Amino acid sequence: MTETETIAYDVVVLGAGPVGENVADRTRAAGLTTAVVESELVGGECSYWACMPSKALLRPVIAQAEARRLPGLRQAVQGPLDAAAVLAHRDYFTSDWKDDGQVGWLDGIGADLYRGHGRLTGPRTVTVGDKVLTARHAVAVCTGTRAVLPDLPGLAEVGPWTSREATSAQSVPGRLVVVGGGVVATEMATAWQALGSRVTLLVRGKGLLNRMEPFAGELVAEALTAAGADVRTGTSVESVTRRDGTVVVVTGTGDRIEADEILFATGRAPRTDDIGLDTVGLEPGSWLPVDDSLRVTGSEWLYAVGDVNHRALLTHQGKYQARIAGAAIAARASGETDLDAGPWGAHAATADHAAVPQVVFTDPEAAAVGLSLAEAEQAGHRVRAVDVDLSSVAGAGLYGEGYKGRARMVVDLEDEILRGVTFVGPGVGELIHSATVAVVGQVPIARLWHAVPSYPTISEVWLRLLEAFRDN
Repeated sequence: MTETETIAYDVVVLGAGPVGENVADRTRAAGLTTAVVESELVGGECSYWACMPSKALLRPVIAQAEARRLPGLRQAVQGPLDAAAVLAHRDYFTSDWKDDGQVGWLDGIGADLYRGHGRLTGPRTVTVGDKVLTARHAVAVCTGTRAVLPDLPGLAEVGPWTSREATSAQSVPGRLVVVGGGVVATEMATAWQALGSRVTLLVRGKGLLNRMEPFAGELVAEALTAAGADVRTGTSVESVTRRDGTVVVVTGTGDRIEADEILFATGRAPRTDDIGLDTVGLEPGSWLPVDDSLRVTGSEWLYAVGDVNHRALLTHQGKYQARIAGAAIAARASGETDLDAGPWGAHAATADHAAVPQVVFTDPEAAAVGLSLAEAEQAGHRVRAVDVDLSSVAGAGLYGEGYKGRARMVVDLEDEILRGVTFVGPGVGELIHSATVAVVGQVPIARLWHAVPSYPTISEVWLRLLEAFRDN
């Protein structure tokens, strides 16, 4: 029988992805002893199966598409991508799925790593293997999410892809069916189509990227179709089978589609089903509601940071939450009772409500921050949307021939500040932080006139948006 060892820490972090790493970084910087528990690779989903590998796959795709828009360069890049080189480039950015560098970083900040499946086994207590870790001040659940597969008979025998397989596959399928219309679906359809797959995209709803302004999904769907993908909206999947290696998909309209692989990008669920939530009075498998300091509702010591709280399922937003949570944990550990927890305070994740930025790395890129027009109206704001065709900006024409894109700012007519901004077009991902600063800073429209965009850059769209607001 293995003897159990009990070790006391100030803070115990469940999950060593970017969120857990950032919580540990902040608590260690405050002088709190910190243990981090990880069952897979240190660095988490983002480093090995999401952000990094997907963007490494997409960067050559986007670079080639942009080069083809430029006279003098177009003819030099007409051939197909070197798929093997792109996949090797992806492998480099995942460190070949080895976490030595990330482990070294954790060691460098003085956090103790415990490998294995960690479970809560009571208040302030986490058990991993034969170790019992107790937390004087806080346990932070940073276990993220997992892909959800639909309830289709026999699906497990088909061996479907989720986002993990889509970002780590070692060869290009000749035919790929992608089910879903969100970020993972559109990005992976973009990548694998360019790498040589014949992609069929099946979307249950009316369009793509339904959490953004409608024109974002429309422009992305148009570009995917032009690239050769078969985009079908309003289409459900009724059955999936695999026969002699071939995937056979039957849709709700009775269409039969054959493919080599099928990717389901149809949602995420919290990885909280087997972490001992029941031992502290919470429902296993549930999302964990939190206050703005990321402390679980009703608890004095349990924090839920990142995707598990369902506030904003994005790596950068989870890291932002981690910095807030780490600061709040440290403040409470030092005896502070009056935290800076008001809007935009040091201990409040206010941006989760008002200014979440996101970039979809398709061709064209789609980038947004804050509220869409519909969301602003539903929230009761008196707003007006101002739209500009991005191709009207000199910098867009220089960026590439046939540039297509659109920009929208949602203006609060009472306060004359921005509630949200959306850009769609090649290269717009690098524009979104300027919009984020404007939304977070609640910069008045009158002051934005004095933020002069450099000519001739695509950022001159800001001037065009302001002119459109003034003149209409």
